[in-house]
Amino acid sequence: MKEIGVGVVGTAFMGKAHSLAYAAAGTAFGDGLRPRREMICDIDARVAEAKRVEMGFSRATTNYMEVINDPKIELISVCVPNSLHKEISVAALKAGKHVWCEKPMATSVLEAEEMLAAARASDCQTMLGYNYTQNPLVQSARNLIEEGVIGRVTGFHGVYDVDNEADPDRPHSWRMSREASGTGANADVMCHLVSMAHYMTGSEVARLVGDYDTVYKERCDPQYPEQSLPVDNDDVCMALVHFASGIKGTLRVSRVAWGRKCGLRWEVHGSQGMICHDQERLNEIQLYKRSDDPRQQGFTTILSGQYHEPYSAFLPNAGHTLGFIDVKVCELHQLLIAIAEGKPAWASFEDGFKIEKVMDAIDRSALTGEWKDV
Repeated sequence: MKEIGVGVVGTAFMGKAHSLAYAAAGTAFGDGLRPRREMICDIDARVAEAKRVEMGFSRATTNYMEVINDPKIELISVCVPNSLHKEISVAALKAGKHVWCEKPMATSVLEAEEMLAAARASDCQTMLGYNYTQNPLVQSARNLIEEGVIGRVTGFHGVYDVDNEADPDRPHSWRMSREASGTGANADVMCHLVSMAHYMTGSEVARLVGDYDTVYKERCDPQYPEQSLPVDNDDVCMALVHFASGIKGTLRVSRVAWGRKCGLRWEVHGSQGMICHDQERLNEIQLYKRSDDPRQQGFTTILSGQYHEPYSAFLPNAGHTLGFIDVKVCELHQLLIAIAEGKPAWASFEDGFKIEKVMDAIDRSALTGEWKDV
């Protein structure tokens, strides 16, 4: 199996998730490219060295340009705050490196456009961290839709609620600043829901009207708790959407919804049935078919198993559930195949730019109260 040298910029949650995926991908799938963990980067030298040991990298650095310029590294993970995505991704692409960047793509559609231009000007593959679409059972649901099991798709409706920022006493962070994060729940949470809407319907949002709510308009300063800092982006975001295919739908997200830990829930409505999924029950989908015997009508629960590839890369039969990191490994495997074959995989920067345009349209609409074209 041919190896590919990889570097990770950022060592927090997503940096760890990428590192774990790199460690597992070659063993889980046993084909394609095998990641070789070369270098990990953090702005704190002590953290960088500790993570090097913890995650099994050969070297550590505090300068991301050392990762980009290293001749042994061909693929770079960008796992830093949103405001740095463009800077690092563009530099990596210009240096001829493949890029695996966490979502959202950028803090603005203009930054995303620059990233897309850099990707188009290179011969490199790109991928954004929309890993929920890589769940084997979600991919199986998409196949059922494409096979016509629920008939013609007539609508998409989704919510994504989390309680990450639900505590009003939680200190201010970069995620609550437009300068550092861009929009709030729109950037951090809505992007996942839009990615799922595009992926599951095979269409794209073309027109919408959006709305915002900032529930907690101030947060305490983490350095000076007796002082407050303004929250200048959204806690709650919602939109009525029209797709290019003609179907319509609703999207709503919140980062202040107590009790919801990863509450991504969506429904694809069809002329002959419906498919539903709840991310907190990652290994299940619900299927309703109109063709069923009327005496037995109701939703059927389908459990993920060996018939929903690539589930069998991890487990031999149904009932042994996959988790977040397993799905991240599936995402990486798609990128490694794309690199080996020279063909883009979902979600490339091309796909991500379309998602960013939807989020930008929501932002413009929420600020003006008007319908906007994407």
